[in-house]
Amino acid sequence: MPRQDAVNLIQSYYAAFNAGEWDAFLALLTDDVVHDINHGACETGRDAFRAFMARMNRSYAEKIVDLVVMADDTGTRAAAEFVVEGKYLVTDEGLPEATGQTYRLPAGAFFAIEGGRVARVTNYYNLADWLRQVGA
Repeated sequence: MPRQDAVNLIQSYYAAFNAGEWDAFLALLTDDVVHDINHGACETGRDAFRAFMARMNRSYAEKIVDLVVMADDTGTRAAAEFVVEGKYLVTDEGLPEATGQTYRLPAGAFFAIEGGRVARVTNYYNLADWLRQVGA
């Protein structure tokens, strides 16, 4: 997979995320996708990713803006830098109470790509910054 195909894949991933097109979003993942959750566990499989997104969508309304995608020459590795604009809707377990707080959070992600799909996604953001923004 050439570099531009990898860039297009990751751009499609975030476009589907922003549009809330969850079937299209999940179709971009391998069946055994590895999801490294920021400050959390590592989960494996599209079904686990689907459950994660359902929980996230219950508690947060988020859009990705200022997206920059980079990929290696082989198209098997990619990275994205972006800003998450969000609203904290419903209290997420173990986190501060949600009262509709808004936040703007710089973030990044690393991807492994196999067979034209995302095989691994590792997300990073500054949890302390998010906590400060939501008033923790």
